[in-house]
Amino acid sequence: MRQIQLAVAGAGLIGRRHIELIQESDRCQLTAIVDPGPAAAEVAENADVPLFGSLGELFEKSRPDGVVLATPNQLHVGQALECIAAGVPALIEKPVAHTLEAGERLRAASERATVPLLVGHHRAHSPILAKAREIIQQGKIGKLVGVMGSAVFYKPDDYFDNAPWRREAGGGPILINMIHEIGNLRSLCGEIVAVQALSSNATRRFPVEDTVAINLRFENGALGTFLLSDTAGSARSWEQTSQENRSYPSYGDEDCYVIAGDMGSLSVPTMRLKTYARKEDRSWWKPFETVVADIERADPLERQLAHFCDVIAGAAQPLVSVYDGLQNLRIIEAIAEATRTGATVNMGRASATV
Repeated sequence: MRQIQLAVAGAGLIGRRHIELIQESDRCQLTAIVDPGPAAAEVAENADVPLFGSLGELFEKSRPDGVVLATPNQLHVGQALECIAAGVPALIEKPVAHTLEAGERLRAASERATVPLLVGHHRAHSPILAKAREIIQQGKIGKLVGVMGSAVFYKPDDYFDNAPWRREAGGGPILINMIHEIGNLRSLCGEIVAVQALSSNATRRFPVEDTVAINLRFENGALGTFLLSDTAGSARSWEQTSQENRSYPSYGDEDCYVIAGDMGSLSVPTMRLKTYARKEDRSWWKPFETVVADIERADPLERQLAHFCDVIAGAAQPLVSVYDGLQNLRIIEAIAEATRTGATVNMGRASATV
């Protein structure tokens, strides 16, 4: 079987991870790296592939089956439009765009085109999330009532020393970390239509926030609360509970989401399920039936790459569309606005997905 030919644009940290995954895969082959930076030459030499300074140069000289866009955020939309024009499918690292206006332009272009675009919210490919969605959709916890979520962890001082912009507006956990959580929550609980939020910088005293308390309203009527902090000594984050990224220590007794319905609750990622056997048994005086759902563990980035190959081959539609990536960004912007204004930010009913 012919291997799918892939190029990677961007030879930074996440770009190099994509390069490693492609090189380890039997289904695809790395054919080029696109990056005008001086450090990219060594990456391309080590990978034994040609280096191009731009997508335009790449498309003039060769036409890969797909491109992974692991470039700075402000380049995502322009480069994705180049891929559409060249007829080359693209995997766009999150966020899909650096502004909502730019994201809307890409969404409109993607609707008109037949070239598939996959947005790199890799957690959407987590088998843990897939199992949690299955349990919820099967109605095992009943009608969804609410979700309690957290992403509470401690970023060390060198995280900020190595990139001082992270101390300034735009460098805090709302824009850097929360977009992952929004993708997860939308996947599990449905569209988010309104947000409230309070933020604080009382611990680090940086100009940017370090802690945020968020309220969410979902389109189906469920409510949610979420605590976000990058300055708290806690393990209640996806990275420290899911065991999907071995770079982080993991704690098997911790959860980062508890999803509650009118028949029971599901804790994620421990997958502890507490349910009432019958509607007639629903009472805080009555015991739950308790089980732990079986799950498999796999690297979502590896699964995302396999899915991208399926998309290129025409065997699958993008699991995370431009619409999904844009909706995640829209909700993040709403949370940031709510912290500035103190108002409830309403987004109305979600429009049809692409």
